[in-house]
Amino acid sequence: MASTASAKLAELGIVLPPVAEPVGSYTPALRVGDLVYTSGQLPVVNGELSVRGKVSEGAEGIVSPEEAGVAARACALNALAAIDAVVGIDSVVRVVKVTGFVASAPGFTGQAGVLNGASNLLGEIFGQAGVHARSAVGVAELPLGSPVEVELIVQVS
Repeated sequence: MASTASAKLAELGIVLPPVAEPVGSYTPALRVGDLVYTSGQLPVVNGELSVRGKVSEGAEGIVSPEEAGVAARACALNALAAIDAVVGIDSVVRVVKVTGFVASAPGFTGQAGVLNGASNLLGEIFGQAGVHARSAVGVAELPLGSPVEVELIVQVS
């Protein structure tokens, strides 16, 4: 069994991506005391937004909840990369809070399911220390047309 987050990532075959470049005037992550707060992270993969659009079910040209869940996972990986750059991933003691925003088409109410993409990943990596408080919020639009944005608060040693 993996004893550190980096060992668990290796066991899962996950490599943290490079820290995503900010799209505005902010820092990707900031430590205050024993907490690290990340800025909202988009599903940037290989330097590009991996998917664009609003989330809904069954409409053509719309991001499916399943695709959005994969995007939420990518957002969480980007947030972990930002944390790793500030304090090192192995200093994470527990995930405290996940806040997720889902660009929702009218009538879409499955935001919580979309955010499970991020939450489940954190559980895989940190086990019980990955169990967290969470908000899943539907919004009209997100930066760059992203379907999802995720921010984390983690406690560190």
